[in-house]
Amino acid sequence: MTAFAREERQRLADLLLRTGPDQPTLCAGWTTRDLAAHLVVRERRPDAAAGVILPPLREHGERIRRATAARPFPEIVAEVRNPPWWSPVSNPLLDELTNTVEFFIHHEDVRRGGAGWEPRELAEEHARAIWRAVRFTGKMALRRLRMPVRVREANGYGEFTVGGERPELAVVAPAGELALFLSGRQRACRAEVEGPPEQAERLRTAHLGV
Repeated sequence: MTAFAREERQRLADLLLRTGPDQPTLCAGWTTRDLAAHLVVRERRPDAAAGVILPPLREHGERIRRATAARPFPEIVAEVRNPPWWSPVSNPLLDELTNTVEFFIHHEDVRRGGAGWEPRELAEEHARAIWRAVRFTGKMALRRLRMPVRVREANGYGEFTVGGERPELAVVAPAGELALFLSGRQRACRAEVEGPPEQAERLRTAHLGV
């Protein structure tokens, strides 16, 4: 596993054990137990994990996830902490691509599920790794929205535009906050939206991410 993916995974597992199974998260309707079960299913049950994307498999996926969530919480967290080597999304060849941002976001889902959180200060190399992923996933999320938007990383790492060459809207934030914003967590991140108020509000409340 890459250093960043491994670090976020271990920090998330530690935080899950500290907070316990019943704390709220940024994932609507999910407690920490639900989120941990989702991660286990994502890595160990590709037949169930596909339900996140494929509606015909959604009920099957939820059934498997609920069954996983019913197990003792420390066992679930132990499997979050130690993924199987054969996992289709967490094997050594794909870990950097699939998990650097995935575990950053889910770590923040737990951190920001309650009150009193502040954004973390990320090392530059970590922030740049997140930004590289955001340039790909963010474009996908915004294309579905069908609005011209410019996304600018606040520390000067770069920018990209979706939907037109001269958009009126711009989202400006550090890389980690952009990852959260563009994954559908707009209300729980520190990002500035510049542009006409009506369009800006539409972007702030849009269903982004998967």
